[in-house]
This record gives sequence, structure tokens and C-alpha cells, in this order.
Amino acid sequence: MPRFEQQYREWLYSNLENGGNHRRRELLSKGLGHGTVEFLRTVWFPAIGNLDHLFPEWEVRDFNNGYRYLDLAYMPGGVKGGIEIQGYGPHARDLDVRRFKDLCRRHCLLALDGWTFLPIAYPSIVEEPKQCQQLVLSFIGKFIATDVSSTLTWLEAETLRFARRLLRAFTPLELAHHLNVTDRHARRILHEMVQLQLLDIASGGQQRNRTYQLRV
Repeated sequence: MPRFEQQYREWLYSNLENGGNHRRRELLSKGLGHGTVEFLRTVWFPAIGNLDHLFPEWEVRDFNNGYRYLDLAYMPGGVKGGIEIQGYGPHARDLDVRRFKDLCRRHCLLALDGWTFLPIAYPSIVEEPKQCQQLVLSFIGKFIATDVSSTLTWLEAETLRFARRLLRAFTPLELAHHLNVTDRHARRILHEMVQLQLLDIASGGQQRNRTYQLRV
């Protein structure tokens, strides 16, 4: 059995066994939506390598004492991150005014309750999985200092964390300011990170004009 399939089954079973209440267990017993499974398979798992701290169909209370369910909740150490897969049909073509207002209100109320949201469009999962992986790495970078290899120096490890937090390519000068080192030293670090296949050159043929981004 492929590694993802095995971990996915164990993870879903664990959530079902520890569902917390009958409402959530009933939802989980029906299985997850196709978009959520494809997000986990092609975006989250390749980027992160595990399903730790993820909780499917997570129940939250809204301000009207109703129940709402997040596609995925990411909660390491008690923080509150929500991931929602936006299908093109129900969330774009067929969304009537009432449902659109309810969707906006839902996100507003949960944001006021301390949730950070990562909405992902299903077409992006299918057509742009690498870009989605970059978004996921930046998303989790808001909550935790993602593990890095112990073989990296402190400056290399912090460079990797810096790249994971950004949603765009960055210049050696930006890294130099972040690390409080010279521009020349930052370029040496970036060259080594490319050689280690941890970063990619995003643009620029000449070394002085290059920008860099996380390798995914």
C-alpha cells in the first residue's frame, strides 16, 4: 500500500475513534469529500510528509449557537488554523446571494474567534499543486518553526525557515537583512542551499540579479 494511503487510513480511523461527539463521528463515517482527499494526497502530504495536527470535519460553534464544520483544522499546540477546499461549482457558479452572505459571515465570525484561514480552490489543487504546496508551507510557518535538518548550520536553517514563511521569491539582500549578515555572505548561503536542493533559483540569469524560492 502506498505510504499516503496507509497514513491516510490510519489518520481517518483515529479521528473517527476519537471524534468527540456523535455529530462529527457521523460526518467522518461518510468519508471525506473528494476535494479534501485530493488536497491531502497531492498538496499537503508531498509538502509536509505527514498528517500530524490535522483534524477533518472539525466542529466549531458560531455566534448563533449553531454548529459549523471546517474541512480541515490544523491545530499544533492549540493554535487554530482552518483549511477549506472551495469547489468551483458550489462556491462560484451556483452560489446564490443568501449562501454567499452566509459564507462570508462564517469566515468573519471564525476569524474574530482567532482562526486563521487558508482557502484553496479545487482547480488549483488539480492544475497548480506546486503553488498550493508553497502556500501550505507558508501557512504552517505562521504557527510553528518547522523542523529542519540538524546537519544545517544555524544560518542555513534560518534561511530555510525564512523561505518557508514567504509567499514569493526573495533576493539575497532581503535575506541579508533578515540574517543581519553581508550581502556577499547571504549569496554564499543561498548558493549552498541551491546545491543542497533546498532552494531553487526563481529568476535572473546573472548572480547579482537572482531571486530564490523554496524548492517544492
